[in-house]
Amino acid sequence: IKMNLHTLKPAEGATHREKRIGRGEGSGHGGTATAGNKGAQSRAGYNVKRGHEGGQTPLQRRTPKRGFKNLNRVEFRVFNLSTLTDISVKFKSTDISLDFLVKNKLASKNDKIKILGHGELNSVVNVKAHAYSEKAKLTIEAKGGKAETI
Repeated sequence: IKMNLHTLKPAEGATHREKRIGRGEGSGHGGTATAGNKGAQSRAGYNVKRGHEGGQTPLQRRTPKRGFKNLNRVEFRVFNLSTLTDISVKFKSTDISLDFLVKNKLASKNDKIKILGHGELNSVVNVKAHAYSEKAKLTIEAKGGKAETI
């Protein structure tokens, strides 16, 4: 068989006639034009808003609201005295400040640091933090260290 560009055609069964949608009932594809519905749902770009329940009162309105969020709350990164002991031994440092904690990836630069009094303090430690519990401050100073507030 001699093959020329003008005699090339697709293989048998590779092509199909286009479905002519919405061209009357006689075509078999009239009426809803294979979309299944009439109206907005049959149009391109249709979508239902998230959470829409078809007119039923939506879940976020049916459930009761409880409590409140205090906009003035201050979140602290908390360190106990026992943790301070571990930090001073591990990093061989007696001065613990926000910069020191950030440098050693124990806190981020935006954290506010609070020292709490749980555990024992075995060495003299000088601490610079945003807040202290009463017991923590007394323990640090009783061991001969300094508890400075930033």
